[in-house]
Amino acid sequence: MKTCNLALIVLVLACCRTVTIDKVAAADPDPLTDVSPNANDFVIRSVFKNADVSSGSGGQRAALSTSKFPAIESQGITVVQFNMTPCGLNRPHTHPRATEILSMLSGVPLQAGFVDTAGKAWIELLYPGDIIVFPRGLLHYELNVGKKTAFYLSALNSQNPGTLEAAGALLSIPDRAAATTLNQNLKNYGQIKKQSLPYDEPATLRLASDCVPGRDVTTDF
Repeated sequence: MKTCNLALIVLVLACCRTVTIDKVAAADPDPLTDVSPNANDFVIRSVFKNADVSSGSGGQRAALSTSKFPAIESQGITVVQFNMTPCGLNRPHTHPRATEILSMLSGVPLQAGFVDTAGKAWIELLYPGDIIVFPRGLLHYELNVGKKTAFYLSALNSQNPGTLEAAGALLSIPDRAAATTLNQNLKNYGQIKKQSLPYDEPATLRLASDCVPGRDVTTDF
């Protein structure tokens, strides 16, 4: 009997150890040195010129990466800056490996928000000086509903947070599953798919549909 109890304790401890290790490994590892051996400068200038820049009809985004800015390697962080035109949209997406904190710097207002796992949407209008957090892995977006270019900055707690663009990801799975998800028959879904934008990585800012700068300053539309 004692042998069985001991074996059970060992099994429980082994399971707990496995869960703990998996939980720790989910985050960026702790750095083993003060700085990356690949870093020879700790300032990156003219981010919209020297970072990873993508441009679209909705504006520009400039993201730091370890290839363009080795100083962030093993630091568990990265930053993305945005210059979003009026009616510009950063399409709904998730970051599977990071929480995001967005700081609004200029241009007002910015509609931004996320949806939690209970299906509740948390939508806000942001003004200069405001900060919003997008919890790790949750679907979120930004839309410039103002009349001026919105300049804002997002910090993420991973050097490689990953970006999964929601609509493009859904359209990438087999048609039957995607059509059922949208409550459409295959014929209607085929038309939706033909008119949809392709999967987008890195994310490109687009102009929102049915948007007039400064007209619908609300969280309901």
